[in-house]
Amino acid sequence: MFNFNVNDFDKQKKVCYQIKKDLKDKIFIKERDKKMKNKGNVRIFKGLTINIFLLGLVSLFTDLSSQMVFPLIPLFLTTVLGAGAFAVGIVEGAAETTASLLKVVSGYFSDKIRRRKPFVIFGYFLSSITKPLFAFANLWGFVLFIRIIERVGKGLRTAPRDAIIAESADESVRGKAYGFHRAMDGFGSILGAGLACLLLPILGYKKIFLIAFIPAIIAVIFILFIKEKGVPLKKVEKMSIKLSFKELSINLRLFIIVSSIFSLGHFGYAFLLLRAKNIGLADNKAIFLYFLFYIVYTIFIIPAGILSDKIGRKPVIIIGYLIFAITSFGLIFTSNIYNILLFFIIYGIFYAMIDGTQRAFVADLAPEHLKATALGTFHTAIGMVALPGGYIAGILWDKIDPVATFVYGLVLSLISLLLFMFVKNNK
Repeated sequence: MFNFNVNDFDKQKKVCYQIKKDLKDKIFIKERDKKMKNKGNVRIFKGLTINIFLLGLVSLFTDLSSQMVFPLIPLFLTTVLGAGAFAVGIVEGAAETTASLLKVVSGYFSDKIRRRKPFVIFGYFLSSITKPLFAFANLWGFVLFIRIIERVGKGLRTAPRDAIIAESADESVRGKAYGFHRAMDGFGSILGAGLACLLLPILGYKKIFLIAFIPAIIAVIFILFIKEKGVPLKKVEKMSIKLSFKELSINLRLFIIVSSIFSLGHFGYAFLLLRAKNIGLADNKAIFLYFLFYIVYTIFIIPAGILSDKIGRKPVIIIGYLIFAITSFGLIFTSNIYNILLFFIIYGIFYAMIDGTQRAFVADLAPEHLKATALGTFHTAIGMVALPGGYIAGILWDKIDPVATFVYGLVLSLISLLLFMFVKNNK
């Protein structure tokens, strides 16, 4: 006969309970020790995938090439070709506006056919083969033509590339992913601007334009190793560009409007370089300031992305807009090299705060199956205002006074800050 002893059962129950408790305690201690070990250490590369690293290298080499060319263009136009600030504003503005028309289209078709890579490859390739053509320009109109073709390449690649980044990173590290990508972009820009600064007195403008082709084509090779992730199938069969826009939330559309108003007044680095020349700096010294700007930008871009992951995108963008307003105000009164040096540094901090964070904010607010469309719409909107913005900035500079350009930037940045208060920090 089986004898069931209640006391023995209770003892066994207590033993099992104790073993379970001991196991939980050990797991807790192990996790606590792990956290304590990592406490205070920011793991910068955690969550970043191979695709993001590859796209970082693509941007590094592309911007190494681009920044050997683009910061020289305003100086090349005014010094070599004898054009005025009006031509600088038209060249920079028309290039961005033309490219922007393709950003939303490439984003939409990228979502529709569920492919990113073909747009990215062709876009980078087209940009790379145009760089040497600047060496053959004798009229500012030809510079405008080449600049537009180069920006068409950027228009084709930008939204699909940004969508690859969004799809290759978890939402919890998306700000960091965009920050890392922009940091690699910035590092390439530092190298390119540094080379331009060093080589300009030795080789001159045209030989630098020719050499810039080499890193540009290296960037295209890295794209071949990128692996795409599948785009969600939702509504792909019935997608139209009109329906895609309607699916974007009111909050996202409002942010795109606000960022476009800000971009209308964002005069860009070209007018900082003209300001440096305006106070008497030589071309190579002006390029050195541009080089410094990109060093600051690259230092701050990843921390800005990580900060946006921690406290939200909206506060970081607001800080960026506010810093730009301070920069515009300061440039009104700048009259010597020390002041212009300070404001190139502050401008670098501003650009780091908004460049990756705005893209991450758009990706956060966009539907999963329309990220490229949303990013394309954003890039198109801010690009479309570049031409009128550049035209206004140039006219104010030539016809009224250089100070008027910075007053214009200050006013629109303050209006943007006010309107941004109505944008929500989530979908």
